Amino acid sequence: MTITQLQYVLAVAEHRNFTLAAEKSFVTQPTLSMQVQKLEDELDILIFDRSKKPIGITEVGAKIVAQAKNIVAEADRIKDIVDQDKGFIGGDFVLGIIPTVMPTLLPMFLSTFIKKYPKVNLIIKEQATDTLIENLQDGHLDAAIAATPLEVSSIKERPLYYEPFVGYIPQNHRLHEKKEIETADLEIADVLLLQDGHCFRDGVINLCKSPKNKVGEHFQIESGSFETLINLSNEGLGMTLLPYLNTMDLDDAKKKNLRHFTKPSPAREISLIYHKSELKMQITEALRETIAGIVRGAITFQDVEIISPVNTKKD
Repeated sequence: MTITQLQYVLAVAEHRNFTLAAEKSFVTQPTLSMQVQKLEDELDILIFDRSKKPIGITEVGAKIVAQAKNIVAEADRIKDIVDQDKGFIGGDFVLGIIPTVMPTLLPMFLSTFIKKYPKVNLIIKEQATDTLIENLQDGHLDAAIAATPLEVSSIKERPLYYEPFVGYIPQNHRLHEKKEIETADLEIADVLLLQDGHCFRDGVINLCKSPKNKVGEHFQIESGSFETLINLSNEGLGMTLLPYLNTMDLDDAKKKNLRHFTKPSPAREISLIYHKSELKMQITEALRETIAGIVRGAITFQDVEIISPVNTKKD
């Protein structure tokens, strides 16, 4: 039994196709198939049910796949230990970022990080929170940036900053004349939301005290873009809430429609999250220090109330 064989087993288990697994493993399909077959022969069991399409995993095969993940991860840790001992900060590092953070945070730290750590090949993927968690658990991401707390036992969270919610309230809206707004002012039926799947949407729903009630309305709009929500608000279709960093580059006319909350301001906690196995921690820590140092100058809010990104209310 070899680590390579176990890696091939994991590839087949993920893709449920020998040809695709071989392609992703950068070997020929006959080579991969032969090694998987060799392992099955050695163990005298079938890991995969080749009669099914896509390929199935047998009952005992599922147990082997689960154990193989642990073994391969521990094997990776050996190289990681050596890299840390040598003080080496380099190699591939796959970072996931949620969509509501990517456009504002990435430009702030990326250039600084790649200049400071030129040996790191940073691979960045924009993914929703549920996908980030799944990929961290499966080893497809080394770390991620997401709104927390997530309360996932296998994931560790290191807060980077706290980002207040800001109201975008156009003229002729009932709250426009208020200098500051309170959570009690919000009516969920009046707030334009991001589409389902965005944790910021769930945070807004959790923030609003009143239940969502669309009775009497003639439309329902959900968007994946804050810019779209702002434009719809300007057309008189309601108000919306924005993360603080998304308000910094608005033009002066739009900034006149911004309303901050009374303190403590509702805010989301943005954290660097990673698997509890703590692989590649030297790069993770370098990322954390770089981001925290830059964002600290942009967000100085301390008196905040963290709003959970976990959906606790039904639409």
